[in-house]
Amino acid sequence: MRYSPVRSNPRVLALLLAGGQGSRLAPLTEARSKPAMPFAGTYRLIDFALSNLANSGIRNVWVVEQYKPFELNQHLANGRPWDLDGTYEGLRILPPFEGSERDGFAEGNAHAIYQQIPKLKESGAEHVIVMSCDHVYQLDLRPVLAQHEETDADVTIVTTTVDDNPTRYSVVTVDKNSRITDFQYKPDNPNGNTVATEVFVYKTSVLIETLERLAQESAKASKDADDASDEGSSIGEQLGDYGERLLPALVDGGRAFAYPLHGYWKDLGTVDAYFGAHMQLLDGNGVQLGDPDWPIMTNTIGLPPAFIDHTATIGHSLVSAGARVSGTVEHSVIGPGVTIENGATVSRCILLGDNHVKKGAVLESVIADIGADFEDGRVGETKPGPGNITIVQPASPGIG
Repeated sequence: MRYSPVRSNPRVLALLLAGGQGSRLAPLTEARSKPAMPFAGTYRLIDFALSNLANSGIRNVWVVEQYKPFELNQHLANGRPWDLDGTYEGLRILPPFEGSERDGFAEGNAHAIYQQIPKLKESGAEHVIVMSCDHVYQLDLRPVLAQHEETDADVTIVTTTVDDNPTRYSVVTVDKNSRITDFQYKPDNPNGNTVATEVFVYKTSVLIETLERLAQESAKASKDADDASDEGSSIGEQLGDYGERLLPALVDGGRAFAYPLHGYWKDLGTVDAYFGAHMQLLDGNGVQLGDPDWPIMTNTIGLPPAFIDHTATIGHSLVSAGARVSGTVEHSVIGPGVTIENGATVSRCILLGDNHVKKGAVLESVIADIGADFEDGRVGETKPGPGNITIVQPASPGIG
């Protein structure tokens, strides 16, 4: 069956938290937000959240921005690539703002949601899907929403199991009825390896009530600290990330449920994870980009097809539109507009775009940011491993 758009669900609103700085991906995120990071040549990380929503019939999508949004906004193109450019529903950008209250930069993702409470009340949505934008996966949200309503959940957390260190994630304990009985936020001693994927479905009324109650408690605690001549923390600092207070409060309320995600899911929050996801993709163990029933859509650039010279040797690689390859490419992802001259070798690399690799250059285990060029000589590690990925920046970074 080929993909065809599904009917919109007007009772559901999606909130994409796309303001992350992504400090663990530095220096790749020095000029762009984490959701704007390129992936697999022609995609951006935010494409996976947007495509999952569009394919699931979710047409009311709000994108909360904060850190260096210029490149992200250029890519979003008012939602057109995902058919989210409607007049009455579609993609809406929510930048940081100055006002009488709830203003300024968010101090965590729970605080970011709290800042949008007036708009959530006005929306009339019964359910709010909250998603981060630094993961690659495919998820049909319709059965998630169905379970959420059937269980009358206050929150449904989409979960997966991880083989690597679960202390990086929120770890949950789930009973036989899919009810979450324990929640650990980035624990030193996790109770298992079932973790939150940072895809949540909230009952809107409960989300608002809980955040407002936590904010009132935070305000009182701050006032008490001030009265005691101690330096009190702000509401934003106390709300912080949703794993700190919001989700534990909802789990304690007894109506938090888990929905298991079966299939590939990868958190790309670190350089090693970002590099590893590309290598898994090339090995056939990564996310499926070519599924006609569940396409990952993106804002495509009008470039000519890749040109492969008769001198080129290419193996086990992705080569994007606009690239010109005359040299040797092995187990690599070549972004748009890249030129690799005859006599150059690129092995186990990710070239993000508009790179020029000149004759005599040998690149191994390199991530080259957009616009970074290479003269003759060797760059990178011959025996890659955690922490051994070489990142090369252009002489003049972008503006974000």
